Amino acid sequence: MTWTTLYQMNTIFISMVMEAIPFVLVGVLISGLIQTFVKDQWIARIMPKNRFLATIFGCGIGIFFPSCECGIVPITKRLINKGMPLHAGIAFMLTGPIINPIVLFSTYIAFGNDWEMVGIRAGLAIAVAFSVSIIVSFLFKDLPFRIQDGQAAAAHEHASGIASVRIPMRKRLYEVIVHAVDEFFSVGKYLVLGAFIAACMQTFVPTSYLLHLGSNPVTSSLVMIALAFLISLCSEADAFIAASFRSTFTVGSLSAFLVFGPMIDIKNTLMLLGTYRSKFVFTLIALVTVFTLVGSLLVGRLFG
Repeated sequence: MTWTTLYQMNTIFISMVMEAIPFVLVGVLISGLIQTFVKDQWIARIMPKNRFLATIFGCGIGIFFPSCECGIVPITKRLINKGMPLHAGIAFMLTGPIINPIVLFSTYIAFGNDWEMVGIRAGLAIAVAFSVSIIVSFLFKDLPFRIQDGQAAAAHEHASGIASVRIPMRKRLYEVIVHAVDEFFSVGKYLVLGAFIAACMQTFVPTSYLLHLGSNPVTSSLVMIALAFLISLCSEADAFIAASFRSTFTVGSLSAFLVFGPMIDIKNTLMLLGTYRSKFVFTLIALVTVFTLVGSLLVGRLFG
């Protein structure tokens, strides 16, 4: 290991952390606002009772939250603790980093002002998120939070929300900041660790090894899924990397990269493991992988 290699790894690590921190800050601030100002009754009132309609609702609300995968985990946790069904929350968590306007516009620019790839990315993301969330709703009847984040915490938050109805605005804003700071340090340690692992992978695992495996549609999509997981780019920037592979990979495999990365990468896997039970996280990863692969193969047949 040379100093040049260490310098390269350090540069990648710092750039990933600096790129992600603004979105984590947005995420924890939104989480704090939800915790302080959003009442459980509001979510119960607007949330469809039907499992499938609630999941569609979850897939759609991400367009209103300009957060990447780095900041979506705390927002989702807060919404579920406030009463959003698990399947709707997971649908939101998976689609939010992809269908928000910033990401869709960056995809449009990266692919030469082409709306086709924007539509493919958004459509595949919604299809994968919907399918995964419906299966999750049948597999996990109880909230899969870790003990400190489970139903007891939700009950405490519900009680504190009721008690805070008449608290002065200044104090409530203070509560937002306090909650956001606590959430930032809770999530931040996983972000830093994930960014370090991803930087190591980018430095010591040559991309050429992965590219040689992309000889057919299945392995091509699997390679791009693995690449998206390993390099752990924020969704606002990953379209530019995907566009650089247009001469090497098919539309189907590029769509796998653009959908899988924002849903599951090294950084947010560690954040998920810090929030949810391991069984739930690994089941979620497996489902997202399978449906992304199948969806990318269909995209390849339709648009290849």
